Amino acid sequence: MCRLAAYCGAPCALESVVSLPPHSLIEQSQAATEAKLSVNGDGFGFAWYADRPEPGLYREVMPAWTDGNLLSLSRTIHSRLFLAHVRASTFGQVSRTNCHPFTHGRWSFMHNGQISHFAAVKRPLEALLPDHLYALRHGNTDSELLFLLLLHLGLEENPLLATQALIRTITNVGSKNGGYRTTCVMSDGNSLYAWRLSSDHRSPSLYVKQTQSAEEGNNTIVASEPIDAETHRWEPVKENTFIALTAGNLQKTALLPPAGHTEPLQNTA
Repeated sequence: MCRLAAYCGAPCALESVVSLPPHSLIEQSQAATEAKLSVNGDGFGFAWYADRPEPGLYREVMPAWTDGNLLSLSRTIHSRLFLAHVRASTFGQVSRTNCHPFTHGRWSFMHNGQISHFAAVKRPLEALLPDHLYALRHGNTDSELLFLLLLHLGLEENPLLATQALIRTITNVGSKNGGYRTTCVMSDGNSLYAWRLSSDHRSPSLYVKQTQSAEEGNNTIVASEPIDAETHRWEPVKENTFIALTAGNLQKTALLPPAGHTEPLQNTA
């Protein structure tokens, strides 16, 4: 499984999440503690928002801990919102096109998990994409396909409804071939969204830490594992939870309603 982290708040250097903390994302690429694999060396990437609506993007196939460019860039790039990812491949070769995050327009997206027996459901899922989105598929991972399906299902209009529609789609197409495990983080440059859901209640881990100060306001980090020693300040994101961070306000919503409940649940935060 991969490891990921995202930040939203006062502008800061990417190294404050990527490389400086004792259990930074680079440290997790070599020694993850809450994943099936401790090493995530099949490439890395980060997307950051600056003075344009579209994010900047840097991806590389090298292990994160071996790339001096990553350390240099993470020291000098400052951003109010960024996503970072280190990859352990479950499907698809090690290539730049398969590294996360994936971007389109103002959106960025990264994923930790997998669709079971993806080879069996890949074609029917791809067939659901309209031509203009299928043309954007440059890699061969389930992660990139999930992102394109979200765009098709209305991500621009309503991220929660689009995610719910995606889960229904995966369930319907893959019902004869197994399940899924998904922990995803995505952003439009203004808000940060994340969710955990799996068919076997074993989604990859995800935590949230929020800090407040009079000078900087609310700062939020979402990460696969706590990146510092203040573990008591990191809140685990529960299974079947969709979180939305807008203007410093964090909202939590049940992604799928309980059995027998036909209407989407309202905000539970």
